[in-house]
Amino acid sequence: MSFGEPEGFGGRTRPRARARTVAAAACLVLGLGLIGGAATGSWLTGDGGADGAGNAFGTARTLWHSVPVDELFPPTVQGTGAGPGGADRTWTRIAVARDSGCAHAFDPLLHKALAPVGCQRLLRATYTDATQTYVTTVGLLFTKADPAAMSALAARFRDEHLDSRADLMPRPYAAAGTAAAGFGDRQRAAWTVAVLTDAPVVAYAVSGWADGRTVDAPQPAADAVRSGATTAPAQAGLGNEAQGLADRIARRLRKTVGTATEKPS
Repeated sequence: MSFGEPEGFGGRTRPRARARTVAAAACLVLGLGLIGGAATGSWLTGDGGADGAGNAFGTARTLWHSVPVDELFPPTVQGTGAGPGGADRTWTRIAVARDSGCAHAFDPLLHKALAPVGCQRLLRATYTDATQTYVTTVGLLFTKADPAAMSALAARFRDEHLDSRADLMPRPYAAAGTAAAGFGDRQRAAWTVAVLTDAPVVAYAVSGWADGRTVDAPQPAADAVRSGATTAPAQAGLGNEAQGLADRIARRLRKTVGTATEKPS
């Protein structure tokens, strides 16, 4: 997978300043090594300060072009207990989109809601289940935001229930010659959008039937997986498809950030 220059909601970020003298650098490296190690540990345990969060955010922001696509979107994802009633799931990747900006990836209102955090780069892949009955697009939007901006956006999504509005859905990625060839906007059945606060990333997934049938009443994954839900997406387990796959891709991202942020002893 090739990666190009950032594009999307806003402009480019400036490179960090470098140490100006060799003598000062020797002292600086030692000091930063000690501080950086402490900050990394704090961030990974969830109780770090602004410096630790900034370190992790800086690392996470570069992953879209520094980490192989198979690490972020594995060819196969195991979903132990991710299906209805705790059934296991296995998802197989059938398509990977070229990294891109965000211009056509979201419904207009969702695009507007995400605009405050900017769009550094968008990565997407589409998976199918073991029976090729369902298809699910999962995406990672790498933003330009700092920890405060990501926390503010997460609070807005939570307080205004933006992740449950059918007019704020991510769009699927369909690829010719695959089980997702007919996976368009009208085929969306269940979706989830998660604004991460420990990385400058919005993770999402949207699922539908592989046979291309249209869906008149898509349902948020969080509602579709609830006990007693009787809608078609819920009964088919499409909420589990979207939520289960998004959760596991987000976990992989966090693990990758943690590994990349750790300093050698």
